[in-house]
Amino acid sequence: SASTVNRSSVMDYPPPYVKLAADGTPDVSSAYATGIGEWDKVSIAFGYQGFVPGTNEAAALSKILLDAYGRGLRYLTDQDARPAGSSSSVAHLWDSGANAVDELNRLMQARGAALKRFGENNIREDAPLATLEDVLVPLFMLHRYQVEAASKLVGGMDYAFALRGDGQTPTQIVAPAEQRRALAAVLATLKPEVLALPEPLLKMIPPRPPDYERGREHFKIRTSPAFDALAPAEAAAQHTLQFLFNPERAARLVEFHARNAENPGLQEVLEAIVAATWKTPHDEGYKGQIANAVDMVVLYDLMALSANDHASDEVRAIARLELQQLKRWVYAPLPAIKDQAHIALASWQIEQFEKDPKQISATPPAEPPDGPPIGTDDDWDSWD
Repeated sequence: SASTVNRSSVMDYPPPYVKLAADGTPDVSSAYATGIGEWDKVSIAFGYQGFVPGTNEAAALSKILLDAYGRGLRYLTDQDARPAGSSSSVAHLWDSGANAVDELNRLMQARGAALKRFGENNIREDAPLATLEDVLVPLFMLHRYQVEAASKLVGGMDYAFALRGDGQTPTQIVAPAEQRRALAAVLATLKPEVLALPEPLLKMIPPRPPDYERGREHFKIRTSPAFDALAPAEAAAQHTLQFLFNPERAARLVEFHARNAENPGLQEVLEAIVAATWKTPHDEGYKGQIANAVDMVVLYDLMALSANDHASDEVRAIARLELQQLKRWVYAPLPAIKDQAHIALASWQIEQFEKDPKQISATPPAEPPDGPPIGTDDDWDSWD
């Protein structure tokens, strides 16, 4: 995306750039860039540049593109950025920053600062307090596009539409250290303290009044009519984990690790996910319930991957092995999780899954509120 080279195109999908001011408050003074970017200038030069008679136009046009490539500019399309299983570390939608991992870490700080300040001043005077959820959704999910971008470095491979003799690097697997750094940053977004909402805010959101119905841009709640304090955490966790459990990404992790053992493999990634969730000691109370909710998303996605007909045999085998290891851990005498009801449910769900992998007894994780404002994975090239 153009964000990797200083917002180099107005034709990109730019999110608002939120930074922290010196006093720690969110600052949106540089939300959007002004003027055209460097890639726009390259496009104009390629399409409209005039040449003096006798110029080898093919060579001159090629030089425009190669010079741009030398400055770090890349040409990748919507179909290289939009799919959940895409591999490029630079082609993303609605992301910011030259490096997806650094930007995710930075954005999470801005999100945290904004959530601490969130309250009734975020809606108009005399507006129903229930509509606080309307403006909470985009703030709580502020990282949704950046976490997608960072996730794609895991099992990532950069590439160019190279031509013979043009000097471009056709493919380059993302460096092992960078893949692991991305994984750590993504998993950090699943921590209960990151997903919890302040108690004063939870007390402030009443059920929705008449004519203010819930819609697709709200959280999917299970506590109707009350606001569901766990729904935002579950939605954010499912959004994040869908990229790490993607079958194409999983297959690349297997292959890239086989080609070079320094690359993280699927087993390493799955073990890291389970270690960051199930095997991390849980607090009691609200944050403990958030941890439980995230655990169940992990379990569901792990079972789904191990039974996915679109996943390779090796991917399903490794996912099934991790599921068996989780089962043994759950049955251990003193697991890190003290909530025995949570453990009992997980044990039963794994047992039912082993009897019939095509029937997952677990409740499907709640999907996040609608986010991408243009298109879907299935119709990126459709005008219908």
